Amino acid sequence: MLSIAALQAVVTATGFDGEPSDAELDAIECEMPLILADVELLDAVIKTLDRPVSKLDERRIRRARNRVVAARRTLTNCGGMTLTGGAA
Repeated sequence: MLSIAALQAVVTATGFDGEPSDAELDAIECEMPLILADVELLDAVIKTLDRPVSKLDERRIRRARNRVVAARRTLTNCGGMTLTGGAA
């Protein structure tokens, strides 16, 4: 049986140590309000999976969506970053 190992040298010159860089940590810190708003929206939706949606649940989901939109707007306007996954 023939071996199918790579015949070329390793493409990346530097090794990956598994830790995020300072720039990646700064980007995560900058996006943290959006991440927390997304988690809050997800929590509100998860609470409604096994029962009928009440008026309070509708309000909770609507407010969480508004927080996500506000966090996206703030991040886009202040940081000049482009976010993927949203409407253009």
